[in-house]
Parts: sequence; C-alpha cells; structure tokens
Amino acid sequence: MPEFPTDPNTPIKNRLALSNYWIKLLAGLTMLIDHIGYVFFPGAEVWRIIGRLSFPLFCWLLVQGEAHTRNVWRYEVRLLVLAVLSQPIYQWTFSIDGLDLNILFTLAIGLLCLKGVREYPSLEIPIWLGGALVATLSASNYTAYGIGVIALLKHFRPTLGWWASWGLLHGFDLAISHSITQLFALPTPLIFYFTSGERGDRARWFYLFYPGHLLLLGIINWYLAQNTVG
Repeated sequence: MPEFPTDPNTPIKNRLALSNYWIKLLAGLTMLIDHIGYVFFPGAEVWRIIGRLSFPLFCWLLVQGEAHTRNVWRYEVRLLVLAVLSQPIYQWTFSIDGLDLNILFTLAIGLLCLKGVREYPSLEIPIWLGGALVATLSASNYTAYGIGVIALLKHFRPTLGWWASWGLLHGFDLAISHSITQLFALPTPLIFYFTSGERGDRARWFYLFYPGHLLLLGIINWYLAQNTVG
C-alpha cells in the first residue's frame, strides 16, 4: 500500500503515477462525453454519468495550478478572458437564454478564493462562503457546490473525515437540486490516490479545448438540424 501524503501536492508513489497531464486528458475526455450526451443524446443518462467525473478533475487541476503558478493574477486573467470568449458559444451550443455562466467563471471565482485563503488563512471560512455566494448569485456553473468542491480538494486527504465531508457536500447538493446526477462524481477523488504530483507534458491546448469543443458540437448540431428540417 502506498503511503499517502498530508499535502495534496506531495507525490504518491505507486505504479500508475498519473501526472497532471494525464488528469487533463481525462478531464477533457469526460467533459466531451458529458457534452456529447447533453447535446445529442439527452435521454441517455450514461453519457452524463461518465461526465460527472470531469468537474472535480478540473477543480483538482485548478488547485494544483494555483499552488505552482508563478503569477496567479495572470492565471486569473487567462481564465476570465477564456470565460468571456466561451460564453456566447456556450449559450448557443446548449440553447441557453437566461443567466447561466460557463464553468470557467466558476473556476475563476475558485481561483480567487484559493489565492485569498493562501494570503489570509485565518479568514478561510468567510472566503469560501463568499465565493459560494458569488457563484450562486452570478449563476456560474455548479454554483455553491462548485466552490465547495474546490475548497475540499484544496484540503484533500485520504481520511475518513475528508470522505465524510465530501459525502456531505454531495448530500447538500442533492437536497438543493433534487437531482441524483452529481452523486456520480462521488468516486472521482479515488483517481487522486494515483497522482504523481508532477506536471508532466505541457498542454497549451487545454483551456482552448473548452470553447473549441463547444463550438464544434454546436456546429455539428446546427448542421444536423438544418439537414433534418430540409
């Protein structure tokens, strides 16, 4: 059995030793599967179930990124620029009319919380609560639940107490949303037992993948709709 670290950024020595590059690939793949299901197969839940793994993976990468970036503000600006550029594509692809901000806004709020907690650790609870409130009021994807995921993954520990907190967060989401869908994200942290803590290969394409795959899915969906009507 591997000896688990007390810091989530400390490598776990094991045979898989997944670098952050592989976590990025898995996050991108599961997100793509989720969105393919949402757009083309809305009645097939298996696509959405697989896709539930993606958000915690993105949050894990955000926590890792904040811990290792040389300039958190440049990281924040990059997230916000991509969030703004992605928003019209997001709304078009998913046929959204009302206020519903894409996941990059949620990650940007979470990054500010991570920075705030690092600078003012004594204010950690108010910072996370404030972030949850901002995410909820702005209708960012996953709202308060999303900020809760980031907060818990910052303190990831393979302990019974941590898993109990993870379970309570998902129970809270179930009570608020009245949907069991997000419960399928519960086992995602098991993947982190096999991370190496290393960056791995560079993935400059990673964040551009978000608006890029949404645009592609939207174009395909539009094309199919046009040909069906015709």
